[in-house]
Amino acid sequence: MEKQLKQFLKFLEVSKQVSNNTLQSYRRDLKQYEQYLDEQGIKYNKATDKDLKDYFDYLKEQNKKPSTISRTIASIRAFYQYEVKNNKIQIDPTEHIQSPKIEKKAPSILTSEEVELLLEQPKQVDLKGARDKAMLEFAYATGMRVTEIISLNLEDINLDERIVTCKGRSKTRLIPLGKISANALKEYIENARNVLVKSDKEKAVFVNLNGKRLTRQGFWKIIKYYQEQANITKDITPHTLRHSFATHLLQNGADLKSIQTMLGHSDISSTQVYMQFQNGGINDVYKKAHPRA
Repeated sequence: MEKQLKQFLKFLEVSKQVSNNTLQSYRRDLKQYEQYLDEQGIKYNKATDKDLKDYFDYLKEQNKKPSTISRTIASIRAFYQYEVKNNKIQIDPTEHIQSPKIEKKAPSILTSEEVELLLEQPKQVDLKGARDKAMLEFAYATGMRVTEIISLNLEDINLDERIVTCKGRSKTRLIPLGKISANALKEYIENARNVLVKSDKEKAVFVNLNGKRLTRQGFWKIIKYYQEQANITKDITPHTLRHSFATHLLQNGADLKSIQTMLGHSDISSTQVYMQFQNGGINDVYKKAHPRA
């Protein structure tokens, strides 16, 4: 299976151009599956749907979450579909395998007041403060994913037009940038980034204190630091700002289609999850506007 697995991962990387995080998830899921088959003395091309069900039962016994098992099923299914398509095997053993039902949790969001409190924390009195202020304002202003933000290059930002070119998972999209965020970004780029960056070859917008492109872990630590500074008890991650961005847009009258475009969701059902936070706003509008309310 090792040779076929390498070919499949290469296909994902080159032909499908999946993100590095996605590629690592496939590799991890399939390597664990390969190890299980070896322990059971089963060849991957001879595995049946019963063998797969046994494997997923084994994962349950290991207390794996339904979301983890569902992702593992998707990884194994994609691998076998690739093998069938390339005539390596005749029958896809995952064809009749059902993914476990996953309860969709409501996304964690901040109130407008909590966002204001969080964004007030970085002080533009030094290089780090200028960067952190620009980064937090930018995350909330655009709703971009962490990977998208840390992947940004200077050429992707048009401060005059206040437009960001976001090269997302499947396609490029343009996102408007608010005035406050644009001003903080301009301050950072002109007065902090140019001091932090040691080489003209570094094109990253957001860099660490050594002048290198910021990592996901670095971004996460910065968010956590300012959460503590703001004394906000909610668990805040970089994705919380993305959820808050979408929810606040919806609550203030933006249409779902526009929000879907800005978030880069391929399916509007992913965007509709934010509708649950709109009820209060709808009730207020109804009470104010309906003559019989």
